[in-house]
Amino acid sequence: MIDTVLFYAFALLVLGGGLATITLRNAVHCAIALIVSLLGVAGLYLLQQAEFLFAVQIVLYVGGIMLLFLFVIMLVNLDQAARERQFNRQWVVAVTAVAVVAAEIGYFLWRGKAAFHIAENALSPASALGNTEQIADSLFSEYLLPFEIASLLLLVAVVGSVVMAKKRI
Repeated sequence: MIDTVLFYAFALLVLGGGLATITLRNAVHCAIALIVSLLGVAGLYLLQQAEFLFAVQIVLYVGGIMLLFLFVIMLVNLDQAARERQFNRQWVVAVTAVAVVAAEIGYFLWRGKAAFHIAENALSPASALGNTEQIADSLFSEYLLPFEIASLLLLVAVVGSVVMAKKRI
């Protein structure tokens, strides 16, 4: 019973924070709403007994990435950004995307539990490794190249943002 209540509370945090992130006008308020959403995701990880992912979500995303976002928000000239047109009025694309997502949700509601059937041979046997060891094994064996590419892209983005901010000063 308590798991269900906690799930809905964390899901409400994720959805509410995400909705506030895209609807608020103040950039700092948007960043705080994103922090709320990331904390809800961390709570969902904890409910799934993925303690390592919970800790990574808190330390890395809420602590590190959001701090970087707040630094970027402080470096960007928000007065000039507020004067520019914010939306490019692509209503047709937006309505099409909403219709596709609504059709997917309708399909899964119509099919019910059968839509989520997983084949028996797709499930891997439980290993003796813990949660952290399984993630590290997968990350540094199968996903090593994408992991390194993502780290290089983040490094280039940080250096680029500092260079762009330095030109304005």
